[in-house]
Amino acid sequence: MDLTIRRATAADEAVLVAFNTAIAWETEHKRLDPAVLTAGVRAVLADPARGFYTVAEHDGAVVGQMMVTFEWSDWRNGWFWWVQSVYVHESARRGGVFRALYRAIEAQAAADPGVIGLRLYFETDNTRAQATYRALGMADTTYGMMEVYPLTGRESHVGHE
Repeated sequence: MDLTIRRATAADEAVLVAFNTAIAWETEHKRLDPAVLTAGVRAVLADPARGFYTVAEHDGAVVGQMMVTFEWSDWRNGWFWWVQSVYVHESARRGGVFRALYRAIEAQAAADPGVIGLRLYFETDNTRAQATYRALGMADTTYGMMEVYPLTGRESHVGHE
């Protein structure tokens, strides 16, 4: 599949919102609040300190996305880039879109001397995704993940259905 990989712009907002909506439903059967999601996507597009989206285009249409956010490691004195909000449109799956997006992010990270590694989290029962990540050179860690969401007194912006 012939792909163009590029940084997303404000003109991509609608497709990023649509893809994020699809991610939440397909992976977790969650419906996101459209107003909150749109504001969140807009915030990333407007403020590079929050992260950035990279998109894959095929024949002029966006067929995949990947968001990167940042984590400072005091132990290692460098930045980890977190790969998040990964989505490939159904029509483009198994066409190398994820691989192309990942390799582009990997190359950008490698070119930045302040970036020391890439990380991502995944649904533990999504063995197909895990196999894909391992095939690209990622390795399992000893870290688990826990969270408190929403914080006490705040409303959740994610529905459960």
